Amino acid sequence: MKKKEIRNVAVIAHVDHGKTTLMDQLMREGGMLDNTETSPTRLMDSNDLEKERGITILSKCTTLEWQEYRFNMVDTPGHADFGGEVERILGMVDGVLLLVDASEGVMPQTKFVLTKALAQGLRPIVVINKMDKPDQRAEEVFEEVFELFMCLQATEAQLDFPLLYASAKNGWAITDEKHPKENMQALFQAMAKHVPSPQGDPNAPLQMLVTTIDSAPFLGRLLTGRIHQGTIKENMAVRALDLEGNIVEQGRITKISINKGLEPLFIPQAAAGDIVTIAGLIKGTVSHTIAAPTCTTPLPAQPIDPPTLSMQFSANTSPFLGRDGNKLTSSLLKERLWKEMEHNVSIQVSQTPDGEGFQVAGRGELQLGVLIETMRREGFEMAISRPKVLFKTDPTNGRLEPIEEVQIDLDETYMGTIIDHLNKRYGEVQDVQSLDGNRLRIKIDCPTRGLIGFNSELLNLTRGTGIMCRSFKAYEKYKGPLDTLRNGVLISLSKGKALAYALMNIEPRGTLFISPGTEVYEGMIIGEHNRKNDLSVNPMKGKKLTNMRAAGSDKEVKLTPPRTMTLEEALCYIQDDECLEVTPQHLRLRKKSS
Repeated sequence: MKKKEIRNVAVIAHVDHGKTTLMDQLMREGGMLDNTETSPTRLMDSNDLEKERGITILSKCTTLEWQEYRFNMVDTPGHADFGGEVERILGMVDGVLLLVDASEGVMPQTKFVLTKALAQGLRPIVVINKMDKPDQRAEEVFEEVFELFMCLQATEAQLDFPLLYASAKNGWAITDEKHPKENMQALFQAMAKHVPSPQGDPNAPLQMLVTTIDSAPFLGRLLTGRIHQGTIKENMAVRALDLEGNIVEQGRITKISINKGLEPLFIPQAAAGDIVTIAGLIKGTVSHTIAAPTCTTPLPAQPIDPPTLSMQFSANTSPFLGRDGNKLTSSLLKERLWKEMEHNVSIQVSQTPDGEGFQVAGRGELQLGVLIETMRREGFEMAISRPKVLFKTDPTNGRLEPIEEVQIDLDETYMGTIIDHLNKRYGEVQDVQSLDGNRLRIKIDCPTRGLIGFNSELLNLTRGTGIMCRSFKAYEKYKGPLDTLRNGVLISLSKGKALAYALMNIEPRGTLFISPGTEVYEGMIIGEHNRKNDLSVNPMKGKKLTNMRAAGSDKEVKLTPPRTMTLEEALCYIQDDECLEVTPQHLRLRKKSS
């Protein structure tokens, strides 16, 4: 049987431009999914949080076969906070599909992922997706894409990119709008024609660069990467080399697999050009080279952009400790965070000087929020500090801070208000574009610290109609101190269950975060004060009973529904002297001293 030709391809795009849906359709035409209504969708988003949030968090690889070709396809995250996943993946493919929404056009993360692809010398295939949208503007979007290629100094070959129009949702891709919209064959043809076959001598000594790491019962640590040269076989003796060429460990390969969908297909061997997952090593990790025993030269790994934000993780010390979770100690917390850092190269963990907690640095609130949510579901109880921006110094010891490119789509009515709020955060307007339906697109450069918590404020100011996207731009000169933009808080004086009568008397002082019957403790934040100062209150103070007033009349108390926050909103709300208590069942805000 003739060996299939290999094509290694990554799908890259801004968040929600259709990468995972496109992968579903390619798998259908590759015979891995049926076409019934009960057939699963967003198959590559297998993580529970991915399904709930509707975003891709982890890169995943699958193998498709079409005619005489085998495509190793990689679905990548679209959110800037998970850019580390994208950067690693681009090192093991030979081509990329750049998806752009036919309505939204070029977005901040489009620029980020394209920058990384062009820097690696890859020649993208551009797919203008979501052509089924009634407000699609394919011609304008094509001009935006071409202009972006020019701005990023693409080579002449990269500028001559293949172009397709698609509706991944409806299962078609075409090279010309006059062609029938029936299937994805045109996309398979484009990948076969324009993505080069992988290079590498299958007879040379083995070299495989580890790109992602996972684990599985009975198999242990699983290392996924591309074989750059040589052949790997079951029971083969190998060594793991770090970036300096030091031997990390030596061992034998116990299993080799590729993915069909998300299910592993075990194979006896693989050769240069293949993307495979191997088991058998216990120390090898991301950026290590798995090599033959005679090999001493490691493969170079793509540098990862540094983290820009950090939070302190500590063991929970609240009076309600241990009510929800079963992982309560600092030692368990340390073990879990070090494990996370091992396979997530864009996160850095260090112990705090006082030894009380751990400083966890990452790309943004969403990335760290996903880590916290994952850990609380594993049974951890933690106290989390307010996010802090990581500063740098220039050669003259001047302070540098991370700046982000911000893009906001909003109704024209709110433009002045939003620009005013971002100006207070040292935001600098770069461009304003008109969209359809009295909508505007504002492009602003703003310090990362000025954007902490701004998304929820944007939604409030625009009545839920504002859409913000952001992407790291560069480190620039420190802009100056920021004024405190939040009011003080209402702090509980005692421990117990909040009473409706007490909350009725507290409500005129501010906005409540709790409802009657909520258990609280001393130092717990139960609301936001109307003024800038903090105020201690007693949510357990009931009314005195008289012959005229009976206890049952509390049922007549009417309160405004309390303000609830998501995990990310709560993290951005707290100040430096406060923390967020995170347990499997609850999120509580409190003062650090309590």
